[in-house]
Amino acid sequence: MKDEHSYGLILAGGRGTRFWPRSRRRSSKQVLQVVGERSLIQATVDRLTPVIPPERLWILTNSHLREEIVRQLPEIPADQILAEPAQRNTAPAIGLAAHILHSLDPESVMGVFPADHVIGRPARFRQLVRAALRCGRRGEVVVLGIAPRWSETGYGYIEFPRGTTAGRQPVAVRRFREKPDAATARRYVRAGNYYWNAGMFFWRTSVLLEELRRHLSRTATLLASLPPFRHRDFAARVRQVFPRCENISIDYAVLEKSDRVVGIPCEEIGWNDVGSWNAVYELLPQDRHGNVLGREAICEDSRGNYVDARGKLVALLGVENLVVVDTPDALLIAARDRAQQVGQIVKILEQRKREDLL
Repeated sequence: MKDEHSYGLILAGGRGTRFWPRSRRRSSKQVLQVVGERSLIQATVDRLTPVIPPERLWILTNSHLREEIVRQLPEIPADQILAEPAQRNTAPAIGLAAHILHSLDPESVMGVFPADHVIGRPARFRQLVRAALRCGRRGEVVVLGIAPRWSETGYGYIEFPRGTTAGRQPVAVRRFREKPDAATARRYVRAGNYYWNAGMFFWRTSVLLEELRRHLSRTATLLASLPPFRHRDFAARVRQVFPRCENISIDYAVLEKSDRVVGIPCEEIGWNDVGSWNAVYELLPQDRHGNVLGREAICEDSRGNYVDARGKLVALLGVENLVVVDTPDALLIAARDRAQQVGQIVKILEQRKREDLL
């Protein structure tokens, strides 16, 4: 049964620069069909709607993407797909959504979800979402932790008490840990009580607004000055107020300071943040030589390659562990183990003012 006071916020404002050249300002990672027939944001909505119906899902994005997201998600009311007037990181974005939902429903409980992750076991994921919403309804701040599958240095970690095992019950959070170096990450994995921070959070909107007042008072005051969502001046006031909010993540602003935080060390749900072309390679079926190829390709004496070149033949000869991504106006060829650095290409294009390729 779907609780009428449960809402979902999907954060969809990122640019996905590590997915260049397919990811651009108006076609960022979250609206692309990276894995499967549906775009990442469509898949996010699909797996949430059995728990939170579309009329209670809200999306925060940017002005470049809003029109495309409205097109892709006709089931969500268009006025619930909002474009932020400026990028101010996750704390102001989530605070704005909490203000809106609290003005519409003072009993609202909100789950926060990234728009661009893959979850291979959606039914099990939904059970965790239901458990987290119940916990949030009691007044706690809830985070989801993912059991680490390798010693990742690109994620933040949640430290649980020793002996913690995966399940659906909330556990006290000892501490949030920043992105570690390689040696520290290996130690975390060996210890068994450190989980990846998946960027999914649950709370009563009243609790989140109170935590912002305690720990991020300037932003909280600015958001509190906004009228209710249905007020005729709401949109104009957001354009004035939101850019003045602090540029800070919800992790730094609230989670690391709040005394209400608990975490759920998740059962295996097949989570992947799809952070690079190499992550896509790992998710897709490979041939007997470890290649992931498009519909038409010739592959001779080549291993471990990822190819995304639609509408043309690609021939590989004597190459290994490459990423090849072709679009009408740009071609990326990169070593697979350098896929996390593709965003550097975007920075160079920005410096060269190549707006046509951004």
